Amino acid sequence: MHMPEPDNDVIERRDEICATLRTIIPADCVIDSIESMRAFDSDGLSAYRQLPLAVVLPETVDQIADVMKWCHQNGVKVVPRGAGTSLSGGALPLADAVLLGLGKFNKILDIDYDNRCVVAQPGVTNLSITNAVEDHGFYYAPDPSSQIACSVGGNVAENSGGVHCLKYGLTTNNLLGIEIVTIEGEILRLGGKHLDAGDYDLMGIMTGSEGLLGIVSEVTLRILQKPATRRALLVGFEDTTSAGKAVGDVIGAGIIPAGMEMMDGLAINAAEDFANAGYPRSAAALIIVELDGPEVEVDTLIDRVEVIMKNAGASSIKVSQSEEERTLFWAGRKSAFPAVGRISPDYMCMDGTIPRRRLPDMMIRMASLSQKYGLRVANVFHAGDG
Repeated sequence: MHMPEPDNDVIERRDEICATLRTIIPADCVIDSIESMRAFDSDGLSAYRQLPLAVVLPETVDQIADVMKWCHQNGVKVVPRGAGTSLSGGALPLADAVLLGLGKFNKILDIDYDNRCVVAQPGVTNLSITNAVEDHGFYYAPDPSSQIACSVGGNVAENSGGVHCLKYGLTTNNLLGIEIVTIEGEILRLGGKHLDAGDYDLMGIMTGSEGLLGIVSEVTLRILQKPATRRALLVGFEDTTSAGKAVGDVIGAGIIPAGMEMMDGLAINAAEDFANAGYPRSAAALIIVELDGPEVEVDTLIDRVEVIMKNAGASSIKVSQSEEERTLFWAGRKSAFPAVGRISPDYMCMDGTIPRRRLPDMMIRMASLSQKYGLRVANVFHAGDG
């Protein structure tokens, strides 16, 4: 599927625009050949493809500012792009816009254990933050499924979460400061190495704005100490309604897991084929529950969760006995999207927010619609926070 074509006057100006951009930033940082721009014609929402007017890959913040300033003064649109993993169209190019890529901003600038934060450029991948600090017993909590590839600047733009967002929050809850370049080319700093900034929460406005209000050129992220103990449960159910109710039962008991995810039968088997995580193939629904904290607390919570799940009608319960097994439990969940891609090369990803108490109703309705219209639906989602 293609986006609208640019106006003829924009196409005619392409050479002129690119020639000017090459006087603003190094010439090899400007891409305008059709063949080379095809690498940027889509983000993770690959149903929509469109070549941009041109691609610029600046190397310094001043270069970003200079490009933004010139484009603003001359009425040229700009679309910022990180790693391009967005499934919501956050980095889709426009035919009459310059696409500004941040792939060269890939360095961690400072690790401050005393203040428990990391300062990084926007092109650093999400997982690289944890990799950089884990030897000192720290990690970065937000962990999107694409964390091996997605960039922290894109995480800010999309307010990304992950399987542990139930307890530890989204990017906005783990973001301490940002440097941004405005549409006019002004460089601003919001927040810093402290938990709360005064005045208006402009950083909160920027987080999740998908690059529409400015370009993130630096981030300061909060890092956490690794919990003493982390264990996960795989809980199978013979029907999705019981599984949906069990989610609410756990939260209703006052237990806030580090993560609580749910998958239906189609997603279970697709993920198991892909990751061999030990999922119960015969289950109609699967809940993954992770609990963390001091060992005695985790052991107690596991016992409580097991009782809740059995009372809700669980058909199988498996508790991780090692860190490797816990990681494997999550490997299947995090690979759910590429796993489904193996059985349906073309599929549409839909995302929504459902009150926990309505999860059973939602699962019944989804099954009904799937049968009515003859479309397979693989459900996989953050269950704990709806």
